[in-house]
Amino acid sequence: MNAIRVHEYGDADVLTHEDIPRPEPAADELLVRVHAAGVNPIDWMVREGYADNALDPSLPYVPGWDLSGVVADVGTSVSAFAPGDEVFGLVGMPDPGNAYAEYATVPAEDVVLKSDALTHEEAAAIPMVALTARRALFEVGDVRSGQRVLVHAAAGGVGHIAVQLASHAGASVIGTASARNEGFLRELGVDEFVDYRNQSFEDELSDIDVILDAVGGETLEQSIDVITHGGRIVTLPKPPSQNVVTNARNERNASIDWFSVEPDAAALSEIRTLVENGHLSVTVSDAWPLSEAHAAHRASQRGHVRGKLVLTTDFEAD
Repeated sequence: MNAIRVHEYGDADVLTHEDIPRPEPAADELLVRVHAAGVNPIDWMVREGYADNALDPSLPYVPGWDLSGVVADVGTSVSAFAPGDEVFGLVGMPDPGNAYAEYATVPAEDVVLKSDALTHEEAAAIPMVALTARRALFEVGDVRSGQRVLVHAAAGGVGHIAVQLASHAGASVIGTASARNEGFLRELGVDEFVDYRNQSFEDELSDIDVILDAVGGETLEQSIDVITHGGRIVTLPKPPSQNVVTNARNERNASIDWFSVEPDAAALSEIRTLVENGHLSVTVSDAWPLSEAHAAHRASQRGHVRGKLVLTTDFEAD
């Protein structure tokens, strides 16, 4: 079968297109014929050699954790799925998910049935960003109706999902992004918009109850200036420094939290229901064939992506 593998850490050129053996599912796994795989920043971060104790795959490995496809075979202990079922999910994390391939073996507990309301490309784009946004807002941020929620990088993968989830929950949503994305974000539910290139959000905003920060660095530090007393900041790029955490506590009695997303089929089922009921949609800005994974990674690394990027399997199945 065709797959993308990484034999050494480095730039996008280390993504090699190869013919490798088709895997066989373990007792608790599914063999999925992958139709599409989501591309996330963590994919190229790991490819470049970024790793913590949890994300440190042995070389060579097949990248990717988001996928959507059709069950081709089931392990001997699997009863919830059958060949022919369309499924999607965030799979295997923190172990390699092997999504950049024609076939992938995945833990059966990590996937759910795909909704007919989603194409495979859309379904592959959802799991990591939606599970991240949901956990950040409601499990860590404790967002409630009537609160003011600020989403940095609101037009990005996590951001554009977070805007919709927070709005659906009854929050007043403020989004930061470039001016070209204002109309897009207004349609998704943003009540206030800040053009980060021409405006300083710390001068424009105040009394924010919950902040979802997908940028980090100075943006995280400046977010302390606009959080309300006792508010919550959830940062995604990396764990905050102790100095920043202390400043937030001392200046605003505010918390700053970071977490690592994990597969969660129950939560993904809830997200699927929101899609089916018209409360949530995913934007796929570009799709590449699997053989052009390097181009997708370069686009992701350039940043300023609206919504998500995906790969599609462009080869005939074995």
